Amino acid sequence: MPKIAFTANIQRHVACPSRKVAGKTVAEALDAIFAGNPTARGYVLDDQGAVRKHMTIFVNGEPLIDRQKLSDPVTDDSEIYIMQALSGG
Repeated sequence: MPKIAFTANIQRHVACPSRKVAGKTVAEALDAIFAGNPTARGYVLDDQGAVRKHMTIFVNGEPLIDRQKLSDPVTDDSEIYIMQALSGG
């Protein structure tokens, strides 16, 4: 099962412990972890289910490609990292 991990910075704002969940896509994995945690869902995803602009997701060290539908595939040994996106100069 894919492992989802949230940075400590996110966890200061909303409880979302790391854990392994079932899923074949990022969307399925996130649905599993957010099933009992609507506050975390609202923090990471917008009302259309897309990744919020201030958030970023990496799958096995690579940036998420599909930020709208979260269709990037994952495997049982995938690692999904969710963090706040940084910007500035």
